[in-house]
Amino acid sequence: MSDPSQPFHHIPVLGQELLQGVAVHQGGQYLDATVGGGGHSELILQVESTQVIALDQDMQALAAAQQRLQGYGDRIQFQHCNFAAYDPDDTRFDGIIADLGVSSAQLDQPQRGFSFRNEAPLDMRMNQQQPLTAAELVNQSAEKDLADLFYHYGEERFSRRIARHLVQHRPFRTTTELATAVTKARPRPPQSGRRRQGIHPATRVFQALRIAVNQELQALEDLLEMAPTWLKPGGRIGIISFHSLEDRRVKHQFRSHPLLKVLTKKPIGALSQELEGNPRSRSAKLRVAERITPEV
Repeated sequence: MSDPSQPFHHIPVLGQELLQGVAVHQGGQYLDATVGGGGHSELILQVESTQVIALDQDMQALAAAQQRLQGYGDRIQFQHCNFAAYDPDDTRFDGIIADLGVSSAQLDQPQRGFSFRNEAPLDMRMNQQQPLTAAELVNQSAEKDLADLFYHYGEERFSRRIARHLVQHRPFRTTTELATAVTKARPRPPQSGRRRQGIHPATRVFQALRIAVNQELQALEDLLEMAPTWLKPGGRIGIISFHSLEDRRVKHQFRSHPLLKVLTKKPIGALSQELEGNPRSRSAKLRVAERITPEV
């Protein structure tokens, strides 16, 4: 289990765009559904008299945010939970934000098992108190279930071929073992005079496993259904997604929810200055919607 005392750095992606989109104002009350290392919450708290309720299912992230934001005292409250399980009771917010990305700290700490850059146990749990790990999924799932998982959650075109290879060669215990096996299972790209550029062959499989282990898409759908009811009339919700599976769900639910009016016809992306300082922001997309009173 990761040491909560380890540094957990958080560069808030699309920070100013999110604050402007959600219209953060003095004295407002806000919900940060994915506090991470506290970067976005800190930007909100820098506005006078604001209050924040901060959620995260990752105890390490929550501990880091508490340390980072301790100077704001009782203006911020922390809860260890998945946003899909959050109950605001009678509280209604001026704004709700959620950054759906895996944090740099989670990716950069090998023991979390999110990345194949270093050898580590196949873990991938956001909430390390839950029992299901990526190793269990890979080593115990049926071939068809693995193929479906890689196809639907990773949009991996060679999902069946990869699943067949993994079933034949499992068990896998580490990230590097799995990444090597996935690379071998995929057809080799055509040879050319130049080095082939693109994502690592195992990227989509790792994305699919992470989504499945943490039930990310189901949790997002639950949030998108419930969160508008947690807003005051005129309150806003801003969600930052990092891949098409998330963005499509946000786009569709913002358009179809009877309590929301879409404020971003197209998603907002990072500007060149932010991309230079934080390359991981390149795939970030921000969508914003406003709570309305539906016609009777």
